[in-house]
Amino acid sequence: MEVMYMVRSGRYTRLNVYLLILSVLQLNLHTVEGVWPLPQAFTSSTERYPLNPQAFYFGYGRQSAAQQGCSVLDSAFRRYFSLIFPDYTDGRLHFSQYKPFTVEVSIDHDDCEGYPNEDSSERYNLSVSAGQASLKAETVWGALRGLETFSQLVYQNDFGSYFINKTEIEDFPRFQFRGILLDTSRHYLPVQAILKTLDAMAYSKFNVFHWHIVDDPSFPYQSSSFPDLSSKGAFHPMTHIYTQSDVRRVISHARLWGIRVLPEFDSPGHTTSWGKGQPGLLTPCYNGGTPSGTFGPVNPALPSTYQFMARLFKEVSSVFPDSYIHLGGDEVDFSCWKSNPDVRAFMQKMGFGSDFTKLEAFYMENIVNITSALNKTSIVWQDVFDYHERIPKDTVLHIWKGIPAKYQEELSRITKAGMRVLLAAPWYINHISYGQDWRNYYTVQPQNFSGTEEQKKLVIGGEVCMWGEYVDATNLSPRLWPRASAAAERLWSDEKQTSNVDKAFPRLQDFRCKLLRRGIQAEPLYVGHCKHEYQGV
Repeated sequence: MEVMYMVRSGRYTRLNVYLLILSVLQLNLHTVEGVWPLPQAFTSSTERYPLNPQAFYFGYGRQSAAQQGCSVLDSAFRRYFSLIFPDYTDGRLHFSQYKPFTVEVSIDHDDCEGYPNEDSSERYNLSVSAGQASLKAETVWGALRGLETFSQLVYQNDFGSYFINKTEIEDFPRFQFRGILLDTSRHYLPVQAILKTLDAMAYSKFNVFHWHIVDDPSFPYQSSSFPDLSSKGAFHPMTHIYTQSDVRRVISHARLWGIRVLPEFDSPGHTTSWGKGQPGLLTPCYNGGTPSGTFGPVNPALPSTYQFMARLFKEVSSVFPDSYIHLGGDEVDFSCWKSNPDVRAFMQKMGFGSDFTKLEAFYMENIVNITSALNKTSIVWQDVFDYHERIPKDTVLHIWKGIPAKYQEELSRITKAGMRVLLAAPWYINHISYGQDWRNYYTVQPQNFSGTEEQKKLVIGGEVCMWGEYVDATNLSPRLWPRASAAAERLWSDEKQTSNVDKAFPRLQDFRCKLLRRGIQAEPLYVGHCKHEYQGV
């Protein structure tokens, strides 16, 4: 039997052969079940191979369309080396009897310099055998998902040595859209907190960052066309803003993890902060026959409103490369519009009578047309559909309201109309309760509603929402992780294979410990401990 050498505090330690045999007997039966989310097809044996960071390599397959110089994969190789070997910090050469191990990545399409989009394939095949792993994917985005899976297959024994088992995996996501919403208006989130969230999203194979960047309380987005929006509408014009450089940094970081960035500029409601830097945009509210000094939603009766929106969305569409823009459209309070004589006169002129849902429909149809002209696909909250607004057939409806019976009914109605839909209602993760509420997120069935198979295909995915009334950078990570990961598995994995919450629990516990070791402050699921507790406290 070979005797291994390993480094401890810079000294070589010859392991006692008896301990070595004992560890082999104990750990040779180890199989990793901790891949989260669970791959579609996964077989693993007890046959295992040692890994040594000094004899471990990433490489490109000879036939791969992507080769060295591919920005997405080159940076992924560097990141994953550190994630796979978290204890390895020593750059010096040490003698080892380990054989080399190579992860060979082959891609069908060279999309190294592009951005992930709604049609990007994330399918990959991973085969681990003696001395090598073969990772094959159609795109670099699929390769990223495969690298994440590979990193989760590696484990350490009690002496700190690394191993991986013989494994075969075929994997692809169940849903194409798997999102996380962060709200940066109710509390400003520093860029670093957003980047850390993007890292954690990739560990759970989320692929869309829905950036609810502005809202009533503050307007932190620094617009180049309308700088007063943030200088007057942010909590602070210097410290609590996202500069153009900040936004580019978020988009660039997200791209390297295979994550799309979906900006939301919600209107005509949720716009109080907009009015501070754009006089004349919001509707003046009246008390009787005189202005009260307060303002309501965006004023839909003025041509200047649409001129402003066209300029703003032209800028937004050039800053954010994704083909989707979220336009909001939810929770519009009609009382201010009702009080304003100019708005009422406009409604009579347009033949709307006193039906203010028609006025909102008029406004939203104009905004959707503006973004369509910019070659962007709109996502809107379900309210826009509920008000029978005429919107393009490719618009995506976002369901946020109700208990399961209600949102299932809404899924039926929207898909029956031939519209695509995103489900967020069961995953408002800012709501907290004592106990293991992740189980509720895990047992959601996004396609369990009354409708045809064609209707069910119109559910393009789901989203975990973290609204910011009570969340800032101090509690974002523990409130989000690992609870959001329950939804991640629901959106990625086969539903039949992942229907048992009790079977999922040990895997999610194991995954939570991985998150801690990777520097993510993920809260505990229940009583217990991790071998490597969080190091940052």
